Amino acid sequence: MIVEDEPALALLLQDTLHEAGFQTTVLAEGAGVVAWVREHAPTVVLLDLVLPGGDGFAICKEIRAFSTVPLIMITARAEEADRLRGLDIGADDYVCKPFHAAEVAARVRALLRRSIAWREATPGSPLQLDEDCFEARWHGTALELTPVEFRLLRTLGKRPGRVYSRSQLLDTVYVDDHVVSDRTIDSHIKNLRRKLQEVTPDSQPIESVYGVGYKFVG
Repeated sequence: MIVEDEPALALLLQDTLHEAGFQTTVLAEGAGVVAWVREHAPTVVLLDLVLPGGDGFAICKEIRAFSTVPLIMITARAEEADRLRGLDIGADDYVCKPFHAAEVAARVRALLRRSIAWREATPGSPLQLDEDCFEARWHGTALELTPVEFRLLRTLGKRPGRVYSRSQLLDTVYVDDHVVSDRTIDSHIKNLRRKLQEVTPDSQPIESVYGVGYKFVG
C-alpha cells in the first residue's frame, strides 16, 4: 500500500515495486487509509507524512492500535526529531526524500524478511496474540486483558529483549490525544505482570530496566 499525494512519485514507487514482484494500491490522501488497512491487511505500508486529509503521524498511531503491519514512513521532513518521533510511534523504517525508488524496494524486501522471520518464530512462542480479536494466550491460557494491556503486551512481545521507554509505550498504547502521565504505564505493567504470573507463578516475562523502561524476555 502506497500513501503518497505526489502523482509522479507514487507512479515511480508503483512501477519499481511492480518490477520487484509486488502488487500495489495507491491512495493520494490520508482519509480512508486506516479503514483500508483494516479491510485489506496489506503486506507493507509506505506512508507519506504530509498528506491532504490526514497527518502521517496520526495515521501511523491509529494503525498501530490494531495492526503490526510493516510500515515505512516516506517524507521530505528529514529533521532528526521527526525521524525519532516516527520510529517511536511505531514506524519500522523512515526514508527521507529525495530517494532512489530502488532503495525503497530494497528496504521493503529487508523489512519483509525480518517480519516473516518473526512470524515464523511465533508459533513456538509461549505468547500467542490474535490481533483481529484482541485476544492473548500465555502458555496456552487465555488472558483477560483490557485493550491498553493488549497493545502493551503486543508491543513488548513483538520484539523480545528490546527495551522500551515509558514514553515510547505511551505513544504505542494510547491512540487519542488525551494527556496522561508516563507513570500510567507502570500501573498497566503491574496489572499485566499480575495476569501473566497467575499463569506462570515462577517466572515473570516483563522485566524492568532501571532508569529506562521495560522489556519482554519471554
